[in-house]
Amino acid sequence: MIQTSIITIGDELLIGQVIDTNSAWMAQQLNKSGIRVARRVAVGDVWDEIWETLDQESNNADIILITGGLGPTADDITKPLLCKYFAGKMVVDEGALQNVINIFKNILNRPIIERNLKQAEVPDTCKVILNKRGTAPGMWFEKDGKIFVSMPGVPNEMKGMMLDDVIPLLNKQFQFPHIAHRTLLTAGVGESSLADMIADFEKTLPIHIKLAYLPNYGMVRLRLSSSGPAMQSIEDEIQHYFNLLQKLVKEYLVTNEDESMQQVLANLLVANNKTISTAESCTGGYIAHLLTQHAGASAFYSGSVVSYSYMAKESLLQVDKKMLESSGAVSEDVVIQMAKGALQSLKTDYTIAVSGIMGPDGGMEDKPVGTVWVAVGTSDKIRTEKFHFRFDRTRNIELTATYALNLLRKFILSNI
Repeated sequence: MIQTSIITIGDELLIGQVIDTNSAWMAQQLNKSGIRVARRVAVGDVWDEIWETLDQESNNADIILITGGLGPTADDITKPLLCKYFAGKMVVDEGALQNVINIFKNILNRPIIERNLKQAEVPDTCKVILNKRGTAPGMWFEKDGKIFVSMPGVPNEMKGMMLDDVIPLLNKQFQFPHIAHRTLLTAGVGESSLADMIADFEKTLPIHIKLAYLPNYGMVRLRLSSSGPAMQSIEDEIQHYFNLLQKLVKEYLVTNEDESMQQVLANLLVANNKTISTAESCTGGYIAHLLTQHAGASAFYSGSVVSYSYMAKESLLQVDKKMLESSGAVSEDVVIQMAKGALQSLKTDYTIAVSGIMGPDGGMEDKPVGTVWVAVGTSDKIRTEKFHFRFDRTRNIELTATYALNLLRKFILSNI
């Protein structure tokens, strides 16, 4: 099987200053084309370490994809290193030069300095990949039957090269197997309980079909994967086992597509021509953020009232002051009034209201850190539920959002 390695370059990746989203996105796109990623390696801006990594990965893989270190500053050493590694010399590529000139003259409307023009220099041992979204060209090298492709670390630029040039060129050069995945999402059941529930099913899977458990914030994804040369037989076989798996986890099944909880809820709202608003205290707008991540959110999402203080709850959501003082903001009575206030103010079909103590401080004996009240519903019917989370502030917020979205999903399905 043809093996692929991804190398991401940059000190910022190793010290956690920048999260490496490039390699995750690349792996997803490669997988869709049947290109298996065997290894992902991050390395700093150190000449010897990059050189050693190139040697190691070329011993392990047939295709080595590299991102980062192609900028115009002194710490961007990838291009001169690759020039030496592939025994070349620097030359000006005319296509890359005209691209740089066009960007500065016609797009940025800024003067060009020598440092910018040097972006058009490339090793004469590479095939140039034009950067349609930036100034640093990509570079395609071949050595001892192995392919090395260097791309910018800027995500938007790298993605353009991958989709427009790199993946199509790889598909021309290699015959990749078909890879099939089926993914479902469950909620309300833990990973261990799921494993017990489907243990017998897992034993019946053919050796070439793999089952993966992917837990995350109150949910567990189950993914079946298989590969082979015959696309239709692979697809038919994996669908058969996926149908069986769905029946076994039916009680906890959220969706049989590889979708997020918020996308499932969005699809449900759009399909029923309904709208939603949110009234958030402890999550500070995080639920609104999740609901508006996808294009077209205006079709179902109206707005949010982020009411952290008592004053905001009173003035924006018409929560009764005496109730706040007697029951406290983290109470069933208050989230019900928050939900009703949001429905009245934002005129939506459904709403979600949340109030809780996320930590690390603020807990009380009767309301420890992680206590959350959630209300969902319509102007005619409100459903509430109390949750107790036990993690740090960030995770408590994320769990609150997940459970709130799922509570509304179940409410809608039970009342359609």
